[in-house]
Amino acid sequence: MERIASFTVDHNKLLPGLYFSRQDGDIVAFDLRFKKPNTGDLLSNSEMHSAEHLVATLLRNSAAKDAVIYFGPMGCQTGFYFLFDSRLLSREGAVALLKEVFAAAGAFQGEMPGKSAKECGNYINLDVETGRAVCQWYADLIADWTVEQLAYN
Repeated sequence: MERIASFTVDHNKLLPGLYFSRQDGDIVAFDLRFKKPNTGDLLSNSEMHSAEHLVATLLRNSAAKDAVIYFGPMGCQTGFYFLFDSRLLSREGAVALLKEVFAAAGAFQGEMPGKSAKECGNYINLDVETGRAVCQWYADLIADWTVEQLAYN
C-alpha cells in the first residue's frame, strides 16, 4: 500500500507551521502543525476543540467561504487539516486566508460559537479565552509564512 505524504515526514523533526499535504483533483489539503518536535507537547482537548470552533466558524464566514471544503483536527492531534477548492482559492490565497482567520480568531470577541449541547456534542470543554490564545500563538507563528515554506522540511 502506498504511504501518504505526511507519514513520510519525520514527526520528531517537523516544526509547527503550515504545510502543503496533497492535491486530489481540485481539492488541496494543507496540514497546520502545532506539535513541537521531540517534546510531545500537544494541544489539550480543550485547546484543540476551542481553536477548531473559532477557526472553522471564521473560515465558513469569510469572503472565501465557497472555497472552504473542510477544517478540522487531525486524528493524531498534532494539528488541523484545511481542505479547499483550488478552482476558487489559490495556495497563495489560502495562506493569506489562514493568516487573516487565525489573527481574527486570536482577537475574537464574543461568545464561543457552537457552545451548547444542541450545537456541539462536546460543548463542555469549549473556552473562548483558550481558543483565542491558541489561535494568537499560531497567527504569530505563520504571520510571515509564504507559499515557498509549504513544503515539509
